[in-house]
Amino acid sequence: MKYRTNIFAELRESFSMAIGAITAHKLRSALTLLGVMIGVFSIIVVMTGMRVMQSNIERQLSSLGSETFMVRKFPGAYFGMSGGDYEKFWRRKNVTMTDIKKLSERAHSPLNIGMEMNFRANDFSTRFKNSVPSVRLYGETAGSFPARNWTLAEGRLFTDSDVDGERKCCVLANGLATNIFPNCTPVGEEVKIDGIKYNVIGVLEPKGSAMGGDQDNFAVVPITTGLKRYGRWWWSLNALVQARDRASYDDTMEEVRAAMRVIRKVPPGKEDDFELVSNNSMIEQFKSFTKAVRLGVMLVSSIALIAAGVGIMNIMLVSVTERTREIGIRRAIGAKKRNVMVQFIMEAVVLCEVGGIIGVVLGILGGNLLAVFMKLPPVIPVDWVCLGLAICSVVGIVFGTYPAWKAANLDPIESLRYE
Repeated sequence: MKYRTNIFAELRESFSMAIGAITAHKLRSALTLLGVMIGVFSIIVVMTGMRVMQSNIERQLSSLGSETFMVRKFPGAYFGMSGGDYEKFWRRKNVTMTDIKKLSERAHSPLNIGMEMNFRANDFSTRFKNSVPSVRLYGETAGSFPARNWTLAEGRLFTDSDVDGERKCCVLANGLATNIFPNCTPVGEEVKIDGIKYNVIGVLEPKGSAMGGDQDNFAVVPITTGLKRYGRWWWSLNALVQARDRASYDDTMEEVRAAMRVIRKVPPGKEDDFELVSNNSMIEQFKSFTKAVRLGVMLVSSIALIAAGVGIMNIMLVSVTERTREIGIRRAIGAKKRNVMVQFIMEAVVLCEVGGIIGVVLGILGGNLLAVFMKLPPVIPVDWVCLGLAICSVVGIVFGTYPAWKAANLDPIESLRYE
């Protein structure tokens, strides 16, 4: 216990002496830790920015629901895709309404199977006002709403008869409803979409914003109505499949995969001619795409930290020379070699950690500028912060060891004579 107390006392004394040595030469210390600060800053700012983007993607994907996945012709994202990949996807057969109906008949595990299509609507207007041209129009079936995690605020959702009868009705997102019906309840009113009148039957609960965009600025019509209005033959549909619970999610996905291969007559041994898109697959695709970026940043930062370490070693050697007489006095009054080594290694580590902390703070602030721009909550990559500060300590120990060893092995008598 006494030995442990002595160790802590020695470390505390070495730390205070290191702080004193750094503050005694402020300009030299600032220039020395600049390299460390740049190395750590470059790591933290990139990783913070990537975490902001990843958290935004996860937030957007949460609209699918944790137990929902999509069956579609194209991938959910195109991170790292080549021109050959695009051509392969375009050559695939469209996912048709017949495919999805057959899937509903063959697959028994899913809780809901819905159809979805995005249409290009340009003009939304009511007797009160017109909307901005950025409103999205979705074609859906009754099973799409629970799969999409869309909750009804007022009115009703689609029924199978709405879809089968190609009825001209629609459900509005909360933001759009508030915008084009500012002074009345939208349910029961009429809205013109590209000149065609639709009866508003329901309004959804608000979802908020993501990626700088509004998730409440869209309208939903029965998919059959949309296909009849905007064209039936050129579109590939998406199937929204909702598992009964998380435990059966993987089994449901495999059952759907097997059923779609049979429906689309994919030969055994050939790859799927469709995509199963889930929250996890999109996140993994994003991580795979950014892996090369992370490795590149780490390589550049490592070079910067090595260069900073060489600079720290040089400054520490100069410091040893300047403080030769001080070292001699310490040794003369009983300090051991170990005490001198701990003092100088601690000084190098503190120097690196000060630069590292400044780099971490600036990196977090810089990376979160992306969050401010996209109107997202800020992110702090705690694991990378800890890793960056640990690397700073390693750099301080590695490049401070030789100057500390040189200081500890100075001859006390010669050191006292040094002028």
